Amino acid sequence: MKILVLNSGSSSLKYQVIDMETEEMLAKGYFERIGQPNSFLTHKVKGKAHKFEHPAKNHEQAIAFVLNRLTNENYGVLKSLDELGGIGHRVVHGGEKFSDSVIITNEVMEEVKKCSDLAPLHNPACILGIEACQRIVPHKKMVAVFDTAFHQTIAKEKYMYPIPYEYYKKYAIRKYGFHGTSHQYVSNRVAEIMGRDSKDLKIVNCHLGQGCSVCAIQGGKSVETSMGLTPLRRNSNGNKKW
Repeated sequence: MKILVLNSGSSSLKYQVIDMETEEMLAKGYFERIGQPNSFLTHKVKGKAHKFEHPAKNHEQAIAFVLNRLTNENYGVLKSLDELGGIGHRVVHGGEKFSDSVIITNEVMEEVKKCSDLAPLHNPACILGIEACQRIVPHKKMVAVFDTAFHQTIAKEKYMYPIPYEYYKKYAIRKYGFHGTSHQYVSNRVAEIMGRDSKDLKIVNCHLGQGCSVCAIQGGKSVETSMGLTPLRRNSNGNKKW
């Protein structure tokens, strides 16, 4: 079975096609400047990158063009979209509602929208990507994978801030944690490499990328992490900002 994985940004779209039987990445790409002049796609297949300058006024047009490349005779890895078993969407903030990946339904979409205030730079973009796929391939099963889900095992005394409790009740202000998919994968991979059961390990994991966080993992579960209420991004000077 082949899976399309999407990571939608406010003006960008990252994707990979993965063969789940072999765990091989068949294709990957990055659509930039969506909704802006001179938008373009970098599409990589078999180690070779192909650049396409293509106008994309919105995520729907960008995703439609990506799907066209994936089934293209010269650049594609699929004979048709029927080969796709499903589409996975990376969603940054799942609030307290989601402790695992879920099949996307109307109810799930409403909950993701409710979390937009907690991740205003991320969740609205995720929603755009999901809604675009729903219009283009309406019968394809889709799954939301949340950055926050792995950290839902953190104890309440650690995720609560020392501020008036009403702020938590009214505005959902608490520690959520991010980069959960990365922290979970690394902890499972460490256990595999060591030939140990993850339940027997204590791990301190550092996620270093465009965003950075540290996570304490005990028995395969997140017990503490350095990121809190909302994800941070860096500006051009390298300083953190909301």
